[in-house]
Amino acid sequence: MSLEELKQWFTIKHILDMLAEYRSFGVIPGIVLPMAEAFLPFLPLFVFIMANAAAFGLWKGFLISWIGTSVGSLLVFLLVRKIGRQRFFSFLHRHPTIRRMMHWVERRGFGPLFLLLCFPFTPSAAVNVVAGLSGIAMQQYMLAVFFGKMVMVFMISFIGYDVVALVRQPLRTVFVAVAIFLLWYIGKKVEQRFALHDGK
Repeated sequence: MSLEELKQWFTIKHILDMLAEYRSFGVIPGIVLPMAEAFLPFLPLFVFIMANAAAFGLWKGFLISWIGTSVGSLLVFLLVRKIGRQRFFSFLHRHPTIRRMMHWVERRGFGPLFLLLCFPFTPSAAVNVVAGLSGIAMQQYMLAVFFGKMVMVFMISFIGYDVVALVRQPLRTVFVAVAIFLLWYIGKKVEQRFALHDGK
């Protein structure tokens, strides 16, 4: 499959067509797509959430996406916690960047993790893996995931629940583009701020 075909596959229109094709399965495809992104971080979570909101409505689409991405994150966390400390994965613990991130997660706990997970462009797959390798309590990480993902998924769902309006209303499209840029920019600033504090 070429890069161009891959881009066409992961568009909101294609995902909406797929959800319509498999509507006999109910909400399952809508849950599985964001769940899969936790294991395959190259998948476009942003597109999946917007498609769910457009297909199922704002609140139902939000709930479906929130369940999928939260469950996926926790499964990755639990998987890494179970097998990540085996001898085969010892190289991860020795990697200086991963060790530094693990100590950061252990020291900072809920607050920074919650903020990082609020932003859609945070590499949440890396956060899940590092948290699984760290000594953070599972309950603490669950809270950060549930509440952080709740904020993030609702923001994207709100932007995407009326996709047709993005085409018919140019001003709405501009607003969405600005909102996406601000989410990216603020998320990067939060990451940099925590990195600077960690370095002190």
